[in-house]
Amino acid sequence: MKTDSIFYNIFQEFPFVFFALLGISADSANQYQFTSQEIKQLAFRLDGLFLPIIPDPQLPFYVVEVQFQPDPTLYYRLFAELFIYLKQYQPPHPWQLVVIYPNRQTERESNIHFQEMLALPKITRIYIDELSASETASLPIKLIKLVIEPDNTAENFAIDLARQAEIEISDITARENFINLLETIIVYKLPQKTREEVAAMLRLSDLKQTRFYQEIFEEVQAEAEAKAEAEAKQRNKVAILRNFSRGLAIEDIATFLDLPVAEVAAIITEAQKEQAEQAEQN
Repeated sequence: MKTDSIFYNIFQEFPFVFFALLGISADSANQYQFTSQEIKQLAFRLDGLFLPIIPDPQLPFYVVEVQFQPDPTLYYRLFAELFIYLKQYQPPHPWQLVVIYPNRQTERESNIHFQEMLALPKITRIYIDELSASETASLPIKLIKLVIEPDNTAENFAIDLARQAEIEISDITARENFINLLETIIVYKLPQKTREEVAAMLRLSDLKQTRFYQEIFEEVQAEAEAKAEAEAKQRNKVAILRNFSRGLAIEDIATFLDLPVAEVAAIITEAQKEQAEQAEQN
């Protein structure tokens, strides 16, 4: 699940959510523009930037990183991007760095190099599963919580959010944007469901046709199909090698598993090559 694009779209549509996560007044969002910016050296890109839109040197700019997979190199890359950005653009505002994790277990601190830096007040680390009840009271932050909701309860949680949005969000455009993001998260979390099933689940009268939603749906479906295909190939490989080890001929294995003879032969040849290489190493 590519959670970074989900979060960046939430921040794009509901920028006050970011400031709510930091415990800052939602009104602060009116002073910022959420964007991304390329750092030409080494082809770096800061994917999440809240840049002040008013010339107040007291206002910080925020670098935002969403990290849902363990990455021992994250802080090496992130600090490199930050300081190259400072060198290239020399912004007239102080910096703040915000890293969002699903939980503490995902973080890789690299204490040997960054322990002191991570303790700076300029750096905030947010662990979504540790947000308090008061912090998660607003609908947009509940939307963020949905990202880490277990799959077996995500459906009911999403339905409740959709109903709550219909009641609490009076602005039609804001409500549609919220539902778009809600649908997108559900498509990511439950890729086995079709667009029609997602719409029926949320009891929506129409299916969202935004380009972003269409791209996300196609991407998730492609990932699900690729995963299913990889799992099928692995099962076939295990079955082929098991039957070959029992003395069955390649043609018989292909007939039994309803596979092309060439595919069965290629898998056996590859396995024999791997065994030979391991034997040489030992």
